[in-house]
Amino acid sequence: MALVPIVRSGGADPLIADVNMVADPSVPATIRATVVQASTVFYDTAATLDKAERLLAEAASYGSQLVVFPEAFVGGYPRGSNFGVIIGNRSLKGREEFRKYHASAIDVPGPEVDRLAAMAGKYKVYLVMGVIERDGYTLYCTILFFDSQGCYLGKHRKIMPTALERVIWGFGDGSTIPVFETPIGKIGAAICWENRMPLLRTAMYAKGVEIYCAPTADARDVWQASMTHIALEGGCFVLSANQFCCRKDYPPPPEYVFMEAEVDLNPESVVCAGGSVIISPSGTILAGPNYDGESLISADLDLGEIARAKFDFDVVGHYSRPEVLSLVVQDKPANPVTFTSSSPKPETHYR
Repeated sequence: MALVPIVRSGGADPLIADVNMVADPSVPATIRATVVQASTVFYDTAATLDKAERLLAEAASYGSQLVVFPEAFVGGYPRGSNFGVIIGNRSLKGREEFRKYHASAIDVPGPEVDRLAAMAGKYKVYLVMGVIERDGYTLYCTILFFDSQGCYLGKHRKIMPTALERVIWGFGDGSTIPVFETPIGKIGAAICWENRMPLLRTAMYAKGVEIYCAPTADARDVWQASMTHIALEGGCFVLSANQFCCRKDYPPPPEYVFMEAEVDLNPESVVCAGGSVIISPSGTILAGPNYDGESLISADLDLGEIARAKFDFDVVGHYSRPEVLSLVVQDKPANPVTFTSSSPKPETHYR
C-alpha cells in the first residue's frame, strides 16, 4: 500500500502530528483527511471488512481524523457485468449473479455496521464508507457515516443510479441527504454521477456542507473537472475516493465476466484507474489525483479556507436570488406502503 505524501495548503511538508483543533475561534482549525483508493475483495464481505480495517489503521497511524472510502467498497461495484439483462428478458446466470451480489450486501443496521462503528472508535477517526445496502430484496448504493467515538451517525442512499445500475440498485429518497455537524466540520456525501445533479448539490449546500465527500466509480480525467467545480461552487473541501482495480481483483471467468471486454483482459489489466483527489474550497488540488495503484491520498485541510472562499461566492447565501430561483426538497421517506399501526411484523399463528 503506497501512501501519497500529505500536502498542506501552504505547501510545507507536515510532520505526523495531532490535528490542530484550537480553542481560539479566531484561529482556523486544521484537520487531516485521507481518501482510500483500493479495491473490494469481490463476493467476500468479511475479507473486505478486514482489508478496510488494515487501511483505516494505516491512515490513522499518519494522523488522519477523517477517512473516506470509495463507492460500494463493502459489497462491491459490479463493473463490467450486465446481470444477464436484455430488454424483455433476464438470464438464469444473471439471476444467480444477483443472488450472490445480494448475499455480499449488508443490512443497515446489522453486524457489519457494528463492526465498522467499532473500527471508527478503535482508531478514533470519522469514517465515511461506501457500501451496498440490503433492504429485504432491494439493494441500495449507500454511504455510511461514523464518528470518532464509534457511533453510527446515519446514511445516504444514492438517489439516482446511473444507466444499468438501475437494474440492480433501488433509488434513494430525500430523507437520506444528511449533513452531519461534527467537531471537525459539517460532513456530507453524494455518490458518483449524482454529484452532477445541481439540485442535489444545492440541497447539500443549504445544509451547510463543509467537507463534501464524493465516493465514485468514475476514473475518467473529466471527473476532476466536476470535483473542482463543486469545490468552487460550494466553497467546500471535496474528497473524492475511487477504487483502483485490476481484472484479478474480480473472480475469474466464467464465474464473473466483463461483458464485451473479457477477451482483451489479462489478470493485470486495470479496469478502474482510481483518480482519487482532495480539492480545497478555492479549487486548489491538495492531493492527487492518483492513477498509479492502491494508495492512501491525504491532505491537511485548513478550515479557514471555507470562509475565505465564501467571501467570494456563497451559493445559498449572499450569491442567491430566492425571489427568482428557489428549491423545495421533499425530505420525508417515500414509502410504498404505510401502515397506520406500528411497523408490521409477520404474523405467527398458534394451534
